Amino acid sequence: MFRIILLFLLIPFFAKAQIIEEARLVKHVEFLASDKLEGRAPGTKGDKRASEYIVSQFKKIGLKPYPSYKDSFVIQRGKDIKTNNILGYLDNGKEHTVIIGAHYDHLGTKKGQVYNGADDNASGVAAMLELARYYSTNKAVENYNYLFVAFSGEEWGLLGSKHLADRLSPENINLMINLDMIGRYREDKGLTIGGVGTSTVLEKWGPELGMCMELNFQIDSSGVGPSDHTSFYHKGIPVLFLFTGAHEDYHKPSDDTDKLNFRGIKLISNYVIQLMSHLDELPKIDFKKTREPAPTGRTQFKVSLGVLPNYEYNGTGLKIELVSQGKPASQAGIKAGDVLLKLDDTELQDINTYVDVLGRLEKGQRVQVVLDRKGEKISKEITL
Repeated sequence: MFRIILLFLLIPFFAKAQIIEEARLVKHVEFLASDKLEGRAPGTKGDKRASEYIVSQFKKIGLKPYPSYKDSFVIQRGKDIKTNNILGYLDNGKEHTVIIGAHYDHLGTKKGQVYNGADDNASGVAAMLELARYYSTNKAVENYNYLFVAFSGEEWGLLGSKHLADRLSPENINLMINLDMIGRYREDKGLTIGGVGTSTVLEKWGPELGMCMELNFQIDSSGVGPSDHTSFYHKGIPVLFLFTGAHEDYHKPSDDTDKLNFRGIKLISNYVIQLMSHLDELPKIDFKKTREPAPTGRTQFKVSLGVLPNYEYNGTGLKIELVSQGKPASQAGIKAGDVLLKLDDTELQDINTYVDVLGRLEKGQRVQVVLDRKGEKISKEITL
């Protein structure tokens, strides 16, 4: 019965859902992920061009500075690198604010190749800009203020979001929504809706709205992960993390615009609008602490296996989402979908124990691994 009522409530929304325009999403991504922006690494000319583009979009739709459009901070990487978060504020005169954010930085250039980062994370920035346009032009006064943020320094350790979260008053923030890598929506893999365990309200509405909108999705309750929502969760703010999953182009020069599903980005943007239309009827939502299965994933190690963990996996061990070709894991015959159960002499309980072991290993060292592959236990030796 609840779902039938919810479907009825969705009808007015879908009648005007075209407010999120696919052509505008394409335009934003094509600019941000173009070779001219040279991969948007912090402190570069591409970083500056991207930030100026986002500021111009905020000004065009009438968002206010907070208190400036550019929230400057310095990253120390052998030298001081100045970069900016970009902030646009929609002041509805309310007590509490909702943050909708997406990081705009990426990896820059390496060996003459541009890492354009179309999915990571021009896709999220494009959606954030379209959501900002929607809320600025919908002729409604919502029950929350909105702060739209394009973060820098995410790829170097969530630095921009940490900088901003440290300066905000958590009691004034109702929710932080993080859009990171939302450009590869597929019916078979779907959308990860993360952070729902950070509030009883999100636990209820997050999955229900996904079902009513006929999204293919999976739920992750945790408030932490390798993206900017983590910085706000640690301040006691409820978070929602939307993510369409890792892929073979992750952190490669091949992460380009032509591989994105813009209809999927539009669908996910509409999900945010519908969720907020329901939260708009409620008082400030509660905050809950959740399990913390993973650090930010940005720690520097002497060695790497060349694998990307599946951060939504809740079982024992470390489930592998992707294996980088030519790296130690690939050379040892480890495959995506394998679950690492033992590394060196340590049983892996979760990603935390994996990180602990990895941190003490040395380059050139040979280690034994035990993995589970579709129910079969396999032992292998890896040279790091």
